[in-house]
Amino acid sequence: MPKGIPPIRFTDPSPRGYLYACATVDPPARAPFVRRSARREQVLAQWRALAQHLTEQNEVVSATVYEAVLIPPIKDGPRHDVLMLLQTGTPEQLAAVPVEKLQADLVMPARNLRRIGDTDATTRGTFLFNHFTAPDPDAAVAIWEGLAGWYTAKTGVDNSTLLGPIEQDAPYAFVNHARLPGTALTFLLGQLLRPTFHGFVRPALKDHGMVAMPILCRPA
Repeated sequence: MPKGIPPIRFTDPSPRGYLYACATVDPPARAPFVRRSARREQVLAQWRALAQHLTEQNEVVSATVYEAVLIPPIKDGPRHDVLMLLQTGTPEQLAAVPVEKLQADLVMPARNLRRIGDTDATTRGTFLFNHFTAPDPDAAVAIWEGLAGWYTAKTGVDNSTLLGPIEQDAPYAFVNHARLPGTALTFLLGQLLRPTFHGFVRPALKDHGMVAMPILCRPA
């Protein structure tokens, strides 16, 4: 761990169930910034209406729809530009959610593995969904714990909700959800312009076969 990084204090994991759903509607071909799209706006309107309907179920605590604003051009990375994060009271209650109505490209039931503070989706701003692949998901969580202190100290992120898939055939070891303190661009530059990102964060991921694939978005 680089000098000046204090040990991280994790909050108790949330007991809620999480449903992470994504659709690839009209993402940018190469450039990272997502432009407005009439086709995407139509899908967003449909998902917002469905989210409102789902929150009327007793099991559903909240359902927030997001639109991507920046998708880094990472090889084989996700290109989802419409996303939803739904929460139920418990993971068991996810079974009552009619996920087929979403017509999503990815639907990942999940539970909270680790948590820093509270990722409050009721506020405006920029949010992160960072998709991690890893050969050993359990070992990868420990690596993520070691990197979390760097992010809180160097980028100012004071919250994080680590979502671990419930089903074994999920494409990701976990997805990290966080509210960012600034814009998508300032967050990325806050990483890339720091020597310790290239000397500590990236080598830690590479040494353990992990790949991080972020999507930065805003509530729709």
